[in-house]
Amino acid sequence: MQHAVGAPLPPPHGPGIGHVGRPYQAQHPGHPGPPPIPPPPPAPQPPAHGQAPPPGQAPQPPAPGQAPAPGWSGTGPTPPAGEATGRTGHVQLPPGGPVPLPAPPAEAGTGGATLAVLLIGPAGAGKTTVAKLWAARRRVPTAHVSLDDVREWVRSGFADPQAGWNDHSEAQYRLARRTCGFAARNFLANGISCILDDAVFPDRPVVGLGGWKRHVGPGLLPVVLLPGLEVVLERNAERSGNRRLSDEEVARIHGRMAGWYGSGLPIIDNSTYDVETTARVLDDVLARSIASPPAW
Repeated sequence: MQHAVGAPLPPPHGPGIGHVGRPYQAQHPGHPGPPPIPPPPPAPQPPAHGQAPPPGQAPQPPAPGQAPAPGWSGTGPTPPAGEATGRTGHVQLPPGGPVPLPAPPAEAGTGGATLAVLLIGPAGAGKTTVAKLWAARRRVPTAHVSLDDVREWVRSGFADPQAGWNDHSEAQYRLARRTCGFAARNFLANGISCILDDAVFPDRPVVGLGGWKRHVGPGLLPVVLLPGLEVVLERNAERSGNRRLSDEEVARIHGRMAGWYGSGLPIIDNSTYDVETTARVLDDVLARSIASPPAW
């Protein structure tokens, strides 16, 4: 069949059926015609920095050149600035600085004072045992950091003190001391007291006490724990592994520690004290050191 030129062609699928699944109505006179096609919805815009996206919209990364909020992992919405720690579990630590002198306590002993302590003594003096008990018995948060424990974090290539003192062991000692000092400053910055223990010699002020003061701060309170030689030898004999030294080495270290007498630092002779008594005496000595800091 032929159609006149200019006559409308019938719909391709028969009368009454339009394109794209809509009824074909334009061929009926007087009909208003098909409803207008609504415009497509606008493309989703990324949320403003620091705001969560609306429901149903996928999270968008920050714009190029814009830093994400702290705690944003790159796979979820950018958290608000005040909620980053709650969503990721990240804890923002205050910067650790040199430890100042603590304020005098308002009660007997050190009370609730936040302070940094350095417990000095020869091998076998009981430094670690006393430090642990003193830290555990305080009613305020207190941490114990042992230099020997930190030195032994090195497993392969550990500079064993039984092999003698050399440049290798000296380097590991200095590294461990800096690590302990960093830990002490961060504990103090977060309101946690800290007690460290080390066998510091009075005849090596630069690498010994002076080094601790540089790494921790002028508020560090040193106390010397120095029992008699017989007690030190007996306690050393009960040790095992690389913590146990020869009797000759223990006697040599103990003799060098005698130089602390006359240094102005408080000294506790715990030859006849048990651990609990020594910890109690240590707390009293520290309280006096806070009220009248030693010159060192």
